[in-house]
Amino acid sequence: RSKDDFGGNLGQWNREHTWAKSHGDFGNSPAEGTDAHHIRPADVQINSTRGNLDFDNGGSPVSNCPGCKVDSDSFEPGDDTKGDVARMIFYMATRYMGGDDELFLTVVDEVNTSPEPKHGKLSTLMAWHEADPPDAFEQTRNEVIYSYQENRNPFIDHPEFVEAIW
Repeated sequence: RSKDDFGGNLGQWNREHTWAKSHGDFGNSPAEGTDAHHIRPADVQINSTRGNLDFDNGGSPVSNCPGCKVDSDSFEPGDDTKGDVARMIFYMATRYMGGDDELFLTVVDEVNTSPEPKHGKLSTLMAWHEADPPDAFEQTRNEVIYSYQENRNPFIDHPEFVEAIW
């Protein structure tokens, strides 16, 4: 894609911070804001619709995003990425626990958590994790990120860790 494809129109792309930047006010700052384990490509308009909402089930359908739904306090991605999103959130909550001038990120069983360094909704994310286990794409992505960031998302390698922790 050319740099002109990264504007603000449907079909153009930017990067989504799955753990919304405003949930802890870390912006694009290292390490939380640049950790590749929670950054993924997203359609500009769909990313804008998601904004800084927590994750949960329900709402109205999102145009041009099959299976996605949104309401005033949450966003629901399509079935094929729900588990991926859940594992990204779980990763962030276990990777950033307040050490080395980092935020203490926490997964909670509620919505409307911004601007606190919290993300929800835990029970929904756990259900998504169970319903959409790691697939080959997610495992390959984990390998690629490891090749340059030198750490892994353990919830892709060991899905059973979710139940053990939460």
